[in-house]
Amino acid sequence: MTKADIISEIAVQTGLQKKDISVTIESFMEIIKGSLLDNKENVYLRGFGSFIIKHRAEKTARNITKNTTITIAAHDLPCFKPAKSFVEQMRGNDRT
Repeated sequence: MTKADIISEIAVQTGLQKKDISVTIESFMEIIKGSLLDNKENVYLRGFGSFIIKHRAEKTARNITKNTTITIAAHDLPCFKPAKSFVEQMRGNDRT
């Protein structure tokens, strides 16, 4: 499902105009990105999941084609962790 599909589905379910929904979805994504990038804060959506920041420590790796060792710098990654109730629903154990 793409962002356009989500916008269309919301428009069908709510009767709102697609352009208004598109602005809302874009704002929602920008707020999440801003929280993770600028504020370094996790975003928790109860019953759905969490957008969290995972820190990866510096490590050494090997480039086997050139037979050299390289260093990968420490960095942060955005990750999504689904809520327990969401995981249970996916497994077929409806816990609503």
